[in-house]
Order: sequence, then C-alpha cells, then structure tokens
Amino acid sequence: MSAGPSVPPDRVPTLTEVVAWPEPAAAPTAAASGDAPARPSAEPGGGAAAAAPASLNEEQLTQRVLIDLQRQMDLMLDYRLREVLTPLLARAADGIVREARSELASTLRDVVERAVAQELARHRTR
Repeated sequence: MSAGPSVPPDRVPTLTEVVAWPEPAAAPTAAASGDAPARPSAEPGGGAAAAAPASLNEEQLTQRVLIDLQRQMDLMLDYRLREVLTPLLARAADGIVREARSELASTLRDVVERAVAQELARHRTR
C-alpha cells in the first residue's frame, strides 16, 4: 500500500542542535514598517507581551518533548537492563549456589568427622 521507499530529508537536525523557531506574525510587520524598534519594549501591550505566548508555547513544547523522551528512555532502559542483566544475574546466582553447596558440603564433612572422632574417643575410654 506504500508508493515505494520514502526519501529521507536532505538535512535532519541532531538532538544537540538549536533549531530556530519562526517569529510571531506581528513582529515582522512592525519591523518591516520601521514604526517600532527592533527590540521588544517594556510597555504593556508592547512587543514583549506579544512574544510571551510564543515563548510559553515553546517552553510547553519543550516540556512535552522532554517528558515523552524521558518516558521512552525509561522504558527502553528498563527493557535493555532486563535483557542484559537477566542472563548475568542467572549465571551469578548459579555460581553462588554452587559455591554455597560446596562450602556446605565441606562444612558438613568436617562436622561429621568431628562427631565421629568424638564418638570413637568416647567408646575407647569406656
């Protein structure tokens, strides 16, 4: 159902690259007419007020992207850690069980040897 392979864009920005956002529609007309200064004014209703919604939208967009990215990274990290750590932890647990059995068997042999030696010593002194 696809028309063929999709063509990648000529240039894709990286995550560390700053991408310029288009200016609000009101700013180019005021700057082009030469009536208003190029920098935002501190007056109420001036250029600073017009730029505030754009910066809030950019901040909101940035927060949404960061939240989505964090959620995806958490899921991927959890999946990859489980994928990598499961066999490692299984091998480690098997090694610990083998060592514990070996130590337990050695300790049990020592205890039995001592118990038998004590019992033989008691029977000899009778």
